[in-house]
Amino acid sequence: MTEKIDIETFLGLAERLPVADVRSPGEFEHGHIPGAFNLPLFTNDERAVVGTLYKKSGREAAILKGLDIVGPKMSGIVKQARRNAPGRKLLMHCWRGGMRSESMAWLLSTAGFDVRVLIGGYTAYRKHIREKLSAVSRLVVLSGATGSGKTETLLAMKQLGVQVVDLEGLANHKGSAFGALGEAPQPTSEQFENNLYREVSKLDLQKPVFLEDESRSVGKVVIPEVFFVKMREAPVIRLEMAKELRILRLVKDYAQFPKEQLIESVMKIERKLGGQNAKTIINAIQTEDFETAIDKVLVYYDKTYSYGLEKRDRNKIHILKTDTHDAAENARLVTEFWKNKTNQQ
Repeated sequence: MTEKIDIETFLGLAERLPVADVRSPGEFEHGHIPGAFNLPLFTNDERAVVGTLYKKSGREAAILKGLDIVGPKMSGIVKQARRNAPGRKLLMHCWRGGMRSESMAWLLSTAGFDVRVLIGGYTAYRKHIREKLSAVSRLVVLSGATGSGKTETLLAMKQLGVQVVDLEGLANHKGSAFGALGEAPQPTSEQFENNLYREVSKLDLQKPVFLEDESRSVGKVVIPEVFFVKMREAPVIRLEMAKELRILRLVKDYAQFPKEQLIESVMKIERKLGGQNAKTIINAIQTEDFETAIDKVLVYYDKTYSYGLEKRDRNKIHILKTDTHDAAENARLVTEFWKNKTNQQ
């Protein structure tokens, strides 16, 4: 059986049914619905062949070529679908809800599957999530100079039951020249946006959602504009921590990495640090004087942080001083601080 459904129905059912993305592996890798599995009708090269033929010779020639390609693979496609959807019920989409999903739905329904196809395909999903992200309103941004432990504080706040979105966790990057150290490869910006929507969709948007202050780019990942605008409009809690405490935290976080990787990260910002400062930092790393190295690096990052903060509305910046780098304690302080602040309004 095959049924066509809209995006709201599709995403509701996706909570309990497998999602088959029948686009090519390249399309899937660039961006897909989180949790979906790839069941491609064509490989990347086959898709290119059929697409070129469609443009040159028309729909009928492309369909015939597609049948030639898919015919020998049909049993393999059904077997993969059985592995991923043993209950014989699944959701399916292609790019626009056209020939690829219709063909695959026919094949699998013939093989005994109950298939529901997304109207408008992946493009409908992308349009939907952007509309939803643009509607998010009750954001609260946790800010603070490099080394303030913002991510750890947010994760500790989550343990207290506070709604949190970990942007750096979603981006697999800590947001600096050193941000890729110890992280998995970054997703594409499109996949980041898809993953961001998944996290946001789990939250009660009538209640505050806390996240970290970020620039538009987190490593190579770009925060979607509609969401970044909301971040820039949001109130800010500025966590102020003594530089000595920040250095202690950063030594703990980064001294564990190989010196070569640390030096490579320094070289990424050599021009911004200045040649002589960069040499001093590299020498300190080589002699394992990590306190000095981080102290010198923070001169640059603290200036960058102050410059970014100046661009915000000062009336929306709320300063919270802390004398500890303990994430659990700072989570408690931030949570209580915001609760008191909102109760006064």
